[in-house]
Amino acid sequence: MSWSALSAAAPSSADPATLDEAADRATDAASWVEANWSTWLSAGLRIVLILVIALVLRTLIRRTLTRLIARMNRSVQAVEGTALGGLLVNAERRRQRSEAIGSVLRSVTSFLVLGTAALMVLGALNINLAPLLASAGVAGVALGFGARNLVTDFLSGVFMILEDQYGVGDTIDAGVASGEVIEVGLRVTKLRGEGGEIWYVRNGEVKRIGNLSQGWATAGVDVLVRPTEDLERIRSIVTGVAENMSKDDPWNERLWGPVEVLGLDAVLLDSMTVRLTAKTMPGQAPRVERELRWRVKRALDEAGVQIIGGSALPPEEEAEDDPSAGVAAPSALSNPTSAQSLAASPLASPSAGAQSASQNQGQNLSK
Repeated sequence: MSWSALSAAAPSSADPATLDEAADRATDAASWVEANWSTWLSAGLRIVLILVIALVLRTLIRRTLTRLIARMNRSVQAVEGTALGGLLVNAERRRQRSEAIGSVLRSVTSFLVLGTAALMVLGALNINLAPLLASAGVAGVALGFGARNLVTDFLSGVFMILEDQYGVGDTIDAGVASGEVIEVGLRVTKLRGEGGEIWYVRNGEVKRIGNLSQGWATAGVDVLVRPTEDLERIRSIVTGVAENMSKDDPWNERLWGPVEVLGLDAVLLDSMTVRLTAKTMPGQAPRVERELRWRVKRALDEAGVQIIGGSALPPEEEAEDDPSAGVAAPSALSNPTSAQSLAASPLASPSAGAQSASQNQGQNLSK
């Protein structure tokens, strides 16, 4: 059979109904695409435009926040080397605070921009958002109940950082722990105690904060002397010590005010307490108190003023020996024939009495 014969017989062998059905389907598909291609194109372009705008807006906001934080850090580093900057500015504290604030703002920006873009994309695809939003609300409530401690710690940390309640280098009393702040986080604050231990305090557990490094501190010293000392003399000695201390380095920087003698804080039969106070640099009160005690003690010793609890008193002269001091008082027991001595003497045992009687009888016989 030739090729022409085969080609002539092939159309006759195909089913005309099948060919007509395929042609109708192709025609319907082409007409459907032709009718909806504009909708697809507009939806696709809308989605692409939403994503591009969201990404560009997110990048611009994050870069703006990063530049703002870098500018804050540069301003801190500019005054760090000066005397005023070293006193009022803690570079590490400001850096961590700005980094924490920047991290929070960047995270919030990304969540808001990308979340809004996702909802707009779903709306462009004609997806009903009501069930999704309802499910998200239920999931948010369940997550809030399950992770309420985590949410509390996070929110407390954010407000602590924004309000600048404390920072790196501050000495604080957080109630549950106290010490120097070495790291501030959104969830946990790290403290170093007086013994070198490190405390990890959750921000949600902190109910009150006592910052010992802000503003100024007060150094207080109590001087205990005998009530017979001259108060005016003690005042002049302490005033001279305070004037000399305020002129010496580094105490002239740590003392922010003169040392004041407040007067008598307590008067007892064997002592009286003189109270001294001074306004100092934050965190320097213990050092000022130790140095002030040292200088006051040395000045009072040089002036011959005795401090209670200081040097021992000179021993008093012993009384002359009394010959009758070693003689015991007369006693009724010293007389063996007295009633007290007879009552106190032990009773003889029966065997000893019989032995004594036999010895007496033997002596009589021998005589």
